[in-house]
Amino acid sequence: MKRVFISDCEGPISKNDNAFEITARFVPNGDKLFALISKYDDVLADVLKKPSYSAGSTLKLILPFLKAYDVTDKQMEEFSAQNLILIASSKDTLQHVRAIASAFIVSTSYEHYIKALCKALDFPYENTYCTTLSIDKYFITEQEKMRLREVAREIAQMPMITIPPAAKCIEDFSSTDQETIRRLDMLFWNEIAGMSLGKIFSDVTTVGGSQKAEAIEDAIEGLGAQLSDVMYVGDSITDVEAFKLVRNNGGLTVSFNGNQYAVKNAEVAVLSENSTVTAVIADLFCNVGKQQTLQMLENWSRETLRKSVVSQPLLDKLFALYPAALPKVQIVTAEDMETLAKESSEFRKKVRGEGIGRLG
Repeated sequence: MKRVFISDCEGPISKNDNAFEITARFVPNGDKLFALISKYDDVLADVLKKPSYSAGSTLKLILPFLKAYDVTDKQMEEFSAQNLILIASSKDTLQHVRAIASAFIVSTSYEHYIKALCKALDFPYENTYCTTLSIDKYFITEQEKMRLREVAREIAQMPMITIPPAAKCIEDFSSTDQETIRRLDMLFWNEIAGMSLGKIFSDVTTVGGSQKAEAIEDAIEGLGAQLSDVMYVGDSITDVEAFKLVRNNGGLTVSFNGNQYAVKNAEVAVLSENSTVTAVIADLFCNVGKQQTLQMLENWSRETLRKSVVSQPLLDKLFALYPAALPKVQIVTAEDMETLAKESSEFRKKVRGEGIGRLG
């Protein structure tokens, strides 16, 4: 039986948050702008559950500001290629996985970045799902450009939203955060959506949330495979729906340096600076299936791996990379979920940097 390996890109394969980096590069105070909109995205997707809204739509919401600062497709392509930072061994990992399974990348990232990534990894672009976009085709008036620059400055100066642990409605937020959320609602869904450039919101479909789940279903349908044949690797809020789909249908779900959203929805949490551990888990899954893989991962150790069916060259590489202690691999349980989520979130910041690591 041919297994199916499907992975998110930014986090499990690369260290980048390409859209964050593009915004920080081309928009004044773009790092603050993006971070606030990203938190607003978490609020809409996870707390308020805005109808027809998908996690990861930050990549849609920042487009008017990129356009207002004259960002072009060529600039996005060149920046993506020049600033690509891969997780160590990710190219070798994907090559190994492609030899034993059908492999796909499902990413919220813009196509400009995914094309650059595929070129660097020798990975077939046709086996990817991502946010397709041509920013050049959109027209912006000079008046809209000036107004959007004003809005960008306003948002960048707003206080960062704090999401209370048990928040379920806007009234659960502080009065300051309620004001911020309502102001962002007005700016995005009334003012910007009403501009001529506002059509970019309806034109562009970000591959996050439910779209990632749909991409998985599309991939396995083309292969004639089942969801129980799938191993899915993710790291953020955009992977939650994909995790739920795969997990609820018998597949294996792995959080790789994930934040709280990923860890709490995956069965296995990995904390590692090197992706070879992903190849080891995929090797197990492809050879012995989900249940035996989970049993082995419960006793994650050199001794367990030596007795397993994992290919010897792969084990030799893992043991050479980690002569002392293996990277952390742990089954996520209700008892340790909160602690593991915090530990993974902190490790994520160490690997990808504070600015990117704290994003949803």
